[in-house]
Amino acid sequence: MTSVGEHATAAQTTIVDSAATVIEFSVNYEQTKHLADGNAVHSDAIAAGEHMWRIKYCPAPVSRDLCLSLQLLSKSSDINAIFEVVLIDKDGTPVVSAAKRTWRLGKFCGTILWLQPATGTGSSTDLGKNCMREGGKIMFLCTIRILNHDGSSVPAPPSDIAKHLGTLLDTADATDVSFVVDGEMFHAHRAILVARSPVFRAELLGSMAEAKMSSITLLCTISLLQRSELCFGSCTPTPCLETYDELGGSPLEMFQHLLGAADLYALDRLKLLCVQKLWNNVWVDTVATILACAEKYSCHELKNMCIGFFTVEKNFKKAVLTEGFARLVHQFPSIIPELRDSIGA
Repeated sequence: MTSVGEHATAAQTTIVDSAATVIEFSVNYEQTKHLADGNAVHSDAIAAGEHMWRIKYCPAPVSRDLCLSLQLLSKSSDINAIFEVVLIDKDGTPVVSAAKRTWRLGKFCGTILWLQPATGTGSSTDLGKNCMREGGKIMFLCTIRILNHDGSSVPAPPSDIAKHLGTLLDTADATDVSFVVDGEMFHAHRAILVARSPVFRAELLGSMAEAKMSSITLLCTISLLQRSELCFGSCTPTPCLETYDELGGSPLEMFQHLLGAADLYALDRLKLLCVQKLWNNVWVDTVATILACAEKYSCHELKNMCIGFFTVEKNFKKAVLTEGFARLVHQFPSIIPELRDSIGA
């Protein structure tokens, strides 16, 4: 088989852990689809699991499927691995994937994968053409995962990126933007805010005036939002206890405040987690206040659950006597007909 290396981009290798290696492998689809049968393009040698490997791409112009193979270059008779390939479209979105365990036949050790159009898209779908980037290239994200002798992969410790990002909140190290809230300045990291919120992305990277400002005035407590979003973004379901003190109020007040900030900055996951916490705090003394909060920030599921709570007669009789219900009627009078219809009164 002839190797045509000039049609392939040198593989970019990332070591994920001791058992897995991820490679970005780009191929010039426009040029390689005209290769004669038996020709292929290949990556540079790749180090994975103390062995050297090579990825080959073989065009299949008739079927329009995409074929990649993994070949062991090192001399070894006792190596097992799983080869996984994901085709990435021009927008960076995974399209199709395949995975297979390596096998040995004579001197060859490796495996072969075929990427085919998803079911329902039609056999005539040209995967390569649909995913072509500038210059006629297509990109594959390849993973080589080394297995133990019993077929299991080497365990990796859980990610500690949330812990590392959390430490940034306690210092001003590498901060590149600041926010003024009620006359108090909070330092922040532009990249983290941009990654977490599409609203911050538009403000800090777009054409808005804030993109060029080193200090921005906000109406919400950015320090609370930053800390809570980072905590919620990890495996911890509850924000840092310090955030309670920052508000100077109860946990219920904090979650209402935080829900408003999450809604303002389009932090959808944080918003849902706040909804869960608010629902856990629903009782006759708080249901009207939480219902008003749900109505204000368009939390339809929380609103429906609160209305359902009102439909229980003993709950309704007590809840309507609270100050929260009086504020609810004043702020959102249109919700009274909805309550009346649900209760049937």
